[in-house]
Amino acid sequence: MLSQAQKKIQFPEQLFSIPLFFMLAMMAFYFSKIEYLQNMGLGLLTISMLIGMLCGNLMPQKMHLTLDSGMSFCKQRLLRIAVAFYGFRLSIQQIQALGVQAFVIDVILIATTMGLAIWIGIKLLKMERETVILIGAGHAICGAAAILATSGIVKAKNNQVAIAVSCIVLFGTIGMFLYPWLYQYIPHGMMTDRAYGIFTGATLHEVAQVVAAGQAMTPQAAEAAIITKLIRVLLLAPFLLILCFWLTRHRADGQSAGTIKPPVFVFGFIVCMLLNSWMTIPQDIHQMIVWLDDLALATAMVALGVSVRIIDLKKAGIKPILLAFVLTVQLMFMGAVLSFM
Repeated sequence: MLSQAQKKIQFPEQLFSIPLFFMLAMMAFYFSKIEYLQNMGLGLLTISMLIGMLCGNLMPQKMHLTLDSGMSFCKQRLLRIAVAFYGFRLSIQQIQALGVQAFVIDVILIATTMGLAIWIGIKLLKMERETVILIGAGHAICGAAAILATSGIVKAKNNQVAIAVSCIVLFGTIGMFLYPWLYQYIPHGMMTDRAYGIFTGATLHEVAQVVAAGQAMTPQAAEAAIITKLIRVLLLAPFLLILCFWLTRHRADGQSAGTIKPPVFVFGFIVCMLLNSWMTIPQDIHQMIVWLDDLALATAMVALGVSVRIIDLKKAGIKPILLAFVLTVQLMFMGAVLSFM
């Protein structure tokens, strides 16, 4: 527990650091609206982290110490609140509109991607378990948002989160350009626009990447891709609960004693989704909720980026990239088989 003196010291530091992170997040909002960056699939969270990393690696170490308490607040409490309110982007009606096929495909891909990540990353490549889980979650569910939500459960280090996000940016961007190109050459007799949209939404990593890829296809493919992706986002909540249960049974030290409590923000996520499904929220209020949630997530990502040093990423080596490549190929192969059946 912090002493009263320590809390008094932290409070003025937070008054300085948190507004700074908010300002950088607003800068990220501006850049995320630039069409060129949108076409590259660089979403708000990715840009926020890049801005944070740039500032963090340019500022002196003494300033890092001044910002430390504010960084901790943004990466923990603010992030959990933001993940909970992410549920206002989803509704049960969206799932029903697309049907059972997209839901089943998403569940299968999440389960197989996480299983493959753990087997290859931990068993074969001997990587740190936290890094493996973060890379797996980012590929399986919803990119940077899933990595951020998962990081608090596995108690990941800043450089581990940054490595996982970097992998998502690299292979998700490649896929974002590759999918529309493949769409032009696949005979349309062997698949519908809806099927290709489901394939895109079920296998690309970031929501922004799915939107960018969908816009390069037909409106039918884009709609199916986005809704399928949102279903993956919805599955973030049960995934985190299952992860807590799995971590309880598979401690890093081989001991099974003790429990890891399910995070409260997961239940908050579910409650927000149900409220969005059952209540009629005025459009302007709903847009304001989503905007504030984006701001909170971007602020958390900026704080994370500030705390990451480039030298830490270099120490990771080639193994994370290799794992991310295998998971990307697996997603494309299995996603194609399941979507075009």
